[in-house]
Amino acid sequence: MTEADEPVDRVDARDRFLAVVGRGEAVREGWLHRVSVTVCRDREGRFLVHRRSERAARYPGHHEVGFGGAVAAGETYREAAARELVEELGVRPVVRPVVTFLNRTGLSPHWLAVHEAVLSERPSPSGEEVAWHGWSTKDELLCFLGAGLFTPDSPEVLRRYLAAANRERGQIT
Repeated sequence: MTEADEPVDRVDARDRFLAVVGRGEAVREGWLHRVSVTVCRDREGRFLVHRRSERAARYPGHHEVGFGGAVAAGETYREAAARELVEELGVRPVVRPVVTFLNRTGLSPHWLAVHEAVLSERPSPSGEEVAWHGWSTKDELLCFLGAGLFTPDSPEVLRRYLAAANRERGQIT
């Protein structure tokens, strides 16, 4: 099965289930579906940034602040976040939901759930998914976002993550 054939839940503007469709069809038709990403941090609060593989179907070679992908049909956002971390980084941390929003950046509109994970184990990225990874402070990441080639949703993912985290826990350092 190709990525385009992966079954996903087509949802409405309130994130309610409508039908199971192929991911490629959802993107091509502009149908809302679900995507889940995780912002990974270390115990010092640094962010794990990565560059997508040149073989990636979407945005090859672009940098990202979140690890993730489409939520499979019948899967929860949290289940998808945990699965994607295993597939992309080879880690199994506790995944905590942070914010979900209707994202209109990228290839097509979709509901995007942002999660957080604090990594205590060393990532072992999949070469199929991740070409490079490294840790950045918040200030370094903000500079990097302005100067680098990132996926279209990365700035919004980080903005919403920081806003939600600041509301919940106070200022992030």
